[in-house]
Amino acid sequence: MVRTMFFIDGFNFYHALKEKQKYHKYLWLNYLEFASSFLRSPDDSLAGVLYFSALPSWDQKKKQRHLVFIRALQHAGVTIIMSRFKEKTVFCKVCHNWFKANEEKQTDVSIGVYLFREAHLDRFDRAVLVTNDTDLVPAIKVVKETFPEKKIGVLFPIERHSTELQEICDFRLYTKRQHLKKSQFPDPLVLPSGKLLSKPPSWK
Repeated sequence: MVRTMFFIDGFNFYHALKEKQKYHKYLWLNYLEFASSFLRSPDDSLAGVLYFSALPSWDQKKKQRHLVFIRALQHAGVTIIMSRFKEKTVFCKVCHNWFKANEEKQTDVSIGVYLFREAHLDRFDRAVLVTNDTDLVPAIKVVKETFPEKKIGVLFPIERHSTELQEICDFRLYTKRQHLKKSQFPDPLVLPSGKLLSKPPSWK
């Protein structure tokens, strides 16, 4: 039996769905079901699904939507690892002005740290990184050098790709529309307590 663990870059995947209107309706995604659809055979086991993200504290409506989604993921059995946003000053080359922006911090480092930790604890045989962020390349190299028996793969968000990640990983997978369509939470989602979690209206 091959134990497979998924490491999901939440905002990387979110923005892939938000970029194009045709995928917007798939944001209410059950990542446990989504990950399970990529297991290679009935004998493979899902060792865990880790979801990495951060709360947009400057926008209460976005924050509330994200909290509802995190609650749904926790109900499904997904492990949540939260980072944070940091305000920074950015120069616009078009208007030649400085402005404030929020940048997600720590997520790449967290994914790399958890990838190494779970390999060290021998909790997976295959790791699948759900992202197209090349900042993870150094972490992948270290894990592969330290644990050569472990296989590290990449699952690209829909219509995204990275040659650099493809070359460093042992295998690559691609998100298709059918994976998204078949892995949606019910709307509403009924928790054991009887509480209902509804898909945010702006995600419909």
